[in-house]
Amino acid sequence: MRKTKMTILHLAITSALALGTSSIVLAQDQEADNSSQSALLEEVIVTARKREESINEVPLAITAYGSQQLEALKIRDLKDLSVGMPNVAMDDIGTIRSTANFSIRGLGINSSIPSIDPTVGVFIDGVYMGQNTGIIMDMFDIESVEVLRGPQGTLFGRNVTGGAVLISSKGPTSEFEASARIAVDGNPNGDGGLNKYYMASMSGPLGDSLGFRVSAYQNDDDGWFVNLANNEDFGKAKTTIFRPVISWDVTDSIDMTLRWERMESEGQGPAGQTHINGSGVPGFFANFERDSFDFAIDEEGFSDLENDLVTFQINWDVAFGDGTITNIFGWKDFSAVGASDIDAQPVWLFHAEFWNYQEQFSNELRYNGNFGNATVTTGVFWFTNEINYHERRNLLGIATGGVAPALTQDGGGDYTVDSLAWFASVDYQLTDNWIINTGIRYTDEDKSASIASLIRNVNSPCNVTLGTCTPDFVDSNSWGAWSGKLGATYLISDDSLLYGHFTRAHRSGGYNLRNTAVDTVNLGPGPFDQETVDNIEFGYKTGLGGRGQLNAAVFYNQIDDMQREINLSDPTSGVVQVIRNTADAKILGFEVDTTYAVTDNMVLLASVGYIDASYTSVQFDLNGDGVIDGADRSLSLPRAAKLTYSIGVNHILDFNSGSALSSRLSYAYRDRSFYTDNNLGFLLSQNILNAGLDFSTANQNWIFSLYGRNLLNSVNHGGDTQLPNMLGPVPTGGTFSPLSKGRVAGVEVTYRFR
Repeated sequence: MRKTKMTILHLAITSALALGTSSIVLAQDQEADNSSQSALLEEVIVTARKREESINEVPLAITAYGSQQLEALKIRDLKDLSVGMPNVAMDDIGTIRSTANFSIRGLGINSSIPSIDPTVGVFIDGVYMGQNTGIIMDMFDIESVEVLRGPQGTLFGRNVTGGAVLISSKGPTSEFEASARIAVDGNPNGDGGLNKYYMASMSGPLGDSLGFRVSAYQNDDDGWFVNLANNEDFGKAKTTIFRPVISWDVTDSIDMTLRWERMESEGQGPAGQTHINGSGVPGFFANFERDSFDFAIDEEGFSDLENDLVTFQINWDVAFGDGTITNIFGWKDFSAVGASDIDAQPVWLFHAEFWNYQEQFSNELRYNGNFGNATVTTGVFWFTNEINYHERRNLLGIATGGVAPALTQDGGGDYTVDSLAWFASVDYQLTDNWIINTGIRYTDEDKSASIASLIRNVNSPCNVTLGTCTPDFVDSNSWGAWSGKLGATYLISDDSLLYGHFTRAHRSGGYNLRNTAVDTVNLGPGPFDQETVDNIEFGYKTGLGGRGQLNAAVFYNQIDDMQREINLSDPTSGVVQVIRNTADAKILGFEVDTTYAVTDNMVLLASVGYIDASYTSVQFDLNGDGVIDGADRSLSLPRAAKLTYSIGVNHILDFNSGSALSSRLSYAYRDRSFYTDNNLGFLLSQNILNAGLDFSTANQNWIFSLYGRNLLNSVNHGGDTQLPNMLGPVPTGGTFSPLSKGRVAGVEVTYRFR
């Protein structure tokens, strides 16, 4: 039966590979003419400097995807962009669904602890996301995604030491339009079930000054995997999203946009695999090949996520400096409840439940204008965030015959963040060719934590979110810091430039809400201090005489007081996670990416990125041998893949009837990287082959698509947590390594009414 229901997907993958010859197109709006070179190479407008401008004019390393690119590439969530950009990895850790562990230029995290601030900040419609859980959700009706590489501390604040991801959803249109899309995909080898997508949107005017947009989305996933413990499909999930948008042109100079997104998602827990760990110890009861999708767990787990995100933006064009005053207010209310099989075994050793509740408010008021040769951006930013988190570890249920855990641990904490910042950026046209780029930001941040350590609540059930746990650690602290930028841009010609700059950015200090250490003085909840990154970068951009774009950059990062989560196996708690400022490090590297129109109908794309990351000094016993010495300093930085590259081609074949056939093929590679700081856990290299075929009718109302992702079936783990040889008196070994989906093939039908 499995083979029969996947026959159509076999056909999809075969057709896509046989006919496909392309990858990404650089058009943000190709609807006017699918066959023209101008549409394929239409410039992308970005907001990386908090003003709209061509990506070719911005002296930053950026990769941007417009709405048509995202649709053509069948991007369902940010994980689909994980491999393919130079020196960028956008992975889901998998422990708790939709938890981003992004890394750019070797700066990343390996954590699902909600109080851990990211190195790569995510901004949705201008609003900063205050924790990394709930970030990797289904993407639809998106206007653009911008990935900014390198520190962005001046304009975007803290927690962007690696870079920033800017996501913009579509807004109302001046004319009525509607679209509907249905897609189905799955594992073409016959394992698992089907994954169905239903998407629809409607947009248009409501009179002379009002506009609306309504989008709806549903994803029913029957599971890509098979759980070998019971031979049933695994990975089931259902997600619904509703997004209404209202815009109001109050006057000729004032406009307002109100957005609300409601998301509900429920499904099974992670597909946790156990394989031989870095100490050479296999899982005791079950063990699988690392380069496989095999796993067997007795606790299927669950995740139940709900999210409300409201943004309200006002733009006011003013005569002063012929500028614009912008105010963006954001409110987010997020909850996540779930359970996971952490031992990744078909017996009950280490199961965990979690409760995560978050509410944040933010407001940014800024001004952008021109004064002679100076373009000025300045503003203030306010942010407050409250997190209530609880975790329960249900251990050694094998000892009771699976009736109940023999040992429980409960803990978590209440966490509050209050942040206030002022920023200013000035780009001054010194001559016809030279532009001076400057910026400065000051941030004052207060954090407080009330924490109940798991190790202090053994066989004493309680729940922080219900107020039934007694905290054993209460503290607060403040951090203030200046970030800045100084650089210059040289305009070689109308479509070529050189740039160089020095930037400084910070990652927030804070506390560890998942404290499992008995020694709360040396290994306890904190506080740990902020991290500082100094960056020197030189870059080159050219339009290749109107036939494409070439971007190149070389960079050097100096990281002081590197903030890391030390992930250690433990015979009592299973896993202990300690957060400390562990070391100073340096990262240097380069990036090149290009898009070139070979003919009016064919575009080639390629990119390459390389980094060399190493410690310069170490202040923590990273390898756990009891001393801090050269052995710690010689370890590799986690999530710092040395080499990434990609190559692809996009081709459009026009027919006399006005219809068109678009085909694409792309290959991307990412080096193996380490997951744990002691280098015992690591992540496999990635070889990602994607292909697709789109047929559009003459009026472009109908589009019929075949597509395939990860056609080489590359295995990717969200993490590689090392498990202890013994958990209490029971042999354990192996790892907890959540699997990502492998090969996917599918079909899609789109209808557009205009």
